[in-house]
Amino acid sequence: IPIPVLTVQTAPFEDQRPGTNGLRRKTAVFEGKKNYLQNYIQSVLSSIDLRDRQGCTMVVGSDGRYFSRAATEVIVQMAAANGIGRLVIGHNGLLSTPAVSCIIRKIKAIGGIILTASHNPGGPSGDFGIKFNVANGGPSPDTVMERIHQVSRTLEEYAICPDLRIDLSRLGRQEFDLENKFKPFRVEIVDSVEVYLQLLRNIFDFNAIKSLLTGQDQVKIHIDAMNGVMGPYVRRILCDELGAPANSAVNCVPLEDFGGRPPEPNLTYATSLVDAMKGGDFGFGAAFDADGDRYMILGENGFFVNPSDSVAIMAANLSTIPYFRQLGVKGFARSMATSTALDRVAKAMKLALYETPTGWRYFGNLMDSGRCSLCGEESFGTGSDHIREKDGLWSVLIWLSIMAARKQGVEQIVREHWAKFGRNYFCRFDYEGLDPRAAFYLMRDLETVISGKAFTNQKFAVGDHIYSVERADNFEYIDPVDGTVARNQGLRIIFTDAARLVFRMSGSGGGMGATIRIYAENFERDPERQNRETQVVLGPLIAIALKLSNIHERTGRRGPNVIT
Repeated sequence: IPIPVLTVQTAPFEDQRPGTNGLRRKTAVFEGKKNYLQNYIQSVLSSIDLRDRQGCTMVVGSDGRYFSRAATEVIVQMAAANGIGRLVIGHNGLLSTPAVSCIIRKIKAIGGIILTASHNPGGPSGDFGIKFNVANGGPSPDTVMERIHQVSRTLEEYAICPDLRIDLSRLGRQEFDLENKFKPFRVEIVDSVEVYLQLLRNIFDFNAIKSLLTGQDQVKIHIDAMNGVMGPYVRRILCDELGAPANSAVNCVPLEDFGGRPPEPNLTYATSLVDAMKGGDFGFGAAFDADGDRYMILGENGFFVNPSDSVAIMAANLSTIPYFRQLGVKGFARSMATSTALDRVAKAMKLALYETPTGWRYFGNLMDSGRCSLCGEESFGTGSDHIREKDGLWSVLIWLSIMAARKQGVEQIVREHWAKFGRNYFCRFDYEGLDPRAAFYLMRDLETVISGKAFTNQKFAVGDHIYSVERADNFEYIDPVDGTVARNQGLRIIFTDAARLVFRMSGSGGGMGATIRIYAENFERDPERQNRETQVVLGPLIAIALKLSNIHERTGRRGPNVIT
């Protein structure tokens, strides 16, 4: 008997405008508000032109967080009802974000839906998110996000096949006959790792990495998957393929609440990795976030690699990777808030450097048009044109490849890089959960101050150091590919000695309040002065930032929630 297709009446929600990483809300909103999930999925499906939608293929994956299975079931039932021809879904619903990007590109799907809230906490009281990636494998561009939002504001009904049931644990193809549909609807449950592993095999010299991890002078590694989606990838690729001992990978079982801690790979939350590395037994350590696109790298004794340095060091060593030797290196890109360490490498290599707003979708256009080979953000994400997402495990394999080629440890590689190019001291202060109005007016008033004629050439004396303003602006980006303009992307103050201050406000997602981030950067050419404490070096700049913005007085805070 063919499965019936139902049309269900609904009413629109006002708050379904996706942000940089899709729609993120408290899990209780998706789980508890009637039709909230269905409305948004219908808005995503309806944003695809009807002609393109009929019979097309889409990819679905999740980071395994609580509510993912229930949501995947609804997505399958609604995709079928909306004329999608085939869904490719990871085993047990699990696919890392890089793997989704990889599969979309490989099978030429029209797009993919990823259930993740990245490094946000999971579980019933945590967060849930839905991200829509387009045909190039990358996040939705602004035009697509706007289309989804417009549909969501006027939505009156959605289509669903409530009787359609799939078994996410059974690998292989399942077919369903639907009412009024000529062709059966197909669901393929695929191995979560296989296609992505094949891609990595073609990028790296697996033998070189394997001898680093298993040879005479083997490097002992410690990898923390933080109970997110990366467990199966780490075990299969680093342990089975590349020979790392099984006990070098920890927290590899995906859990719905990530073991009760935020799956965020930084010094604040990946404390078990930090402690393990400080013991001195391991030469290389890494942690991944829930969906596997972000990473943190630590060297022996817990030596921390700043993400802005990480992308610059990769750039300077790309010739060690077969993929880049074969295809050549086209150019580099970074988000505006990321340190200018990458710029110095680009200059030395005589390659273009693109400075973009925050959000991986801006890199997609650059890569699609052949302008960019490697890109990175200060928020622990790096990637290349092999896919259209940031890629944590790829980043780890780049580092291991560099270590194998140079026969050096993490700290030595970083220090030699600083000696050659100079060191960009960098840190970020996050003020989270602020009253959105207070945050908005703070940013508005700060912009008024830095836009005044008198501000350029202003001097700030802190201790024995004088900082002179060279220029200040509200960053806007003109896309070199299609000419679209993104305005209001952050306030930046650039000083004459290459020091910088950046202020950014990020959206008030799901009633979580607003966040203001302050970034400070100071360049040090002298190798004798490259071993100082970051907070000591940046203290004077932070003092200027606090004074200019008045953030503590205006928000009633004593300090930031997080310092990275």
